Amino acid sequence: MGNSLGCVGLGERLSAAAKDGDAAEAQRLLAANPGLARCTTFGNLNSPLHVAAAKGHHEIAALLLENGADVNARNIYGQTPLMQACRFGHWEVVQTLLVWRVENLSGRTALHMAAAGGHVKCVRLLVADAAGDRDGYVNKAANGGVTALHLAALHGHVECVHLLIDEHASLAAQTLPCVAAPMASIGAGSTPLHYAACGGEVKCCQILVSRGADRTAINCNGWLPIDAARIWGCNWLEHVLSPKSHLPIPKFPPSGYLSQPLPSLITIAREQGLNLSSEVSDGFDEGADACAVCLERPCIVAAEGCGHELCVKCAMDLCSVIKSYDSAGIAGEIPCPLCRSGIASFRTTAAPAPASSGTSPGGLGESGRRRNNSGGSEHEASSGGQKGYGSIDPDAGAVVPLYYAPFAPSAILT
Repeated sequence: MGNSLGCVGLGERLSAAAKDGDAAEAQRLLAANPGLARCTTFGNLNSPLHVAAAKGHHEIAALLLENGADVNARNIYGQTPLMQACRFGHWEVVQTLLVWRVENLSGRTALHMAAAGGHVKCVRLLVADAAGDRDGYVNKAANGGVTALHLAALHGHVECVHLLIDEHASLAAQTLPCVAAPMASIGAGSTPLHYAACGGEVKCCQILVSRGADRTAINCNGWLPIDAARIWGCNWLEHVLSPKSHLPIPKFPPSGYLSQPLPSLITIAREQGLNLSSEVSDGFDEGADACAVCLERPCIVAAEGCGHELCVKCAMDLCSVIKSYDSAGIAGEIPCPLCRSGIASFRTTAAPAPASSGTSPGGLGESGRRRNNSGGSEHEASSGGQKGYGSIDPDAGAVVPLYYAPFAPSAILT
């Protein structure tokens, strides 16, 4: 724990390797002394894990965690590695830290940092990790009663506002008198719509109003949201915020960043203690199918419904990056990269079945077919002609295909 005279120099070298993304050097140092993973630097008390998280080096973060780094360690400012990753929007590091995290010590501040920075992929992961108490988690307030929705609205991060509202963020949450500057000038008792008015982003205000935000709410300064907009010089918001406005407000479909399968994937990864590093093992059981996306790792999870199997890394990346379907189905379904049917959850794969004489297109065998859970005969998965496959652009009002190839390469995940 901490620094000692024997590990200060080596600890600094490990921190430098974590900063520079030098995985080979980090591996050499940790092989010689795994305890270096828990060293901290003098002054700010940042661990190598803090440094790797802030720089976005998720492979080094995974390596440090494997060697005993404390995922909940705090620096002199009370920040954990998860907070650092969310602050800078490194969603792959967030993936790794969520799987290794034992206690939800930093969730509230991490969500605020991600929302304030507009890092919607990080928000997506954090909210999915709080599936057991999602409403309470999304609405937890920081100092001064400021919620993640307040911060996303103030900074004009439309996608974060949209996702947080769909995840049941409170539109009526009010700030407290102890809120710190510069937000104190907006006034206590302010709702997210007051903050959006000060931020000046039209689309943020439209989403809030269309979902039921009260344009007549008055804060402790006696301001309506439209008054806040005028004071901050955002006069272009008059038609959206005026309680007497008769101009229509656009209707917004569910956020494309809703992700139904993520909670099940995080649970599976935690239970099996899987490393989410992109480092691939030398081999795997001969009976296991190779992941059809990366063609390197064994299939660990299977999609409920179509039954297609993927490695956990590719499944996590898919559900963290790709936008969900906006269709008549379940909001937040992620398109399967093999057959494009909607995925609402994943399960662990069953034991490998005996080899079958039939093979599906691409030589994928049984894992390359779409399974019929109702007990009917199996059929080849179609890559087109299905209703609702794509995402709707609210500005254009048209269906935009996510990608066309039925067997998508790993490039679609990056």
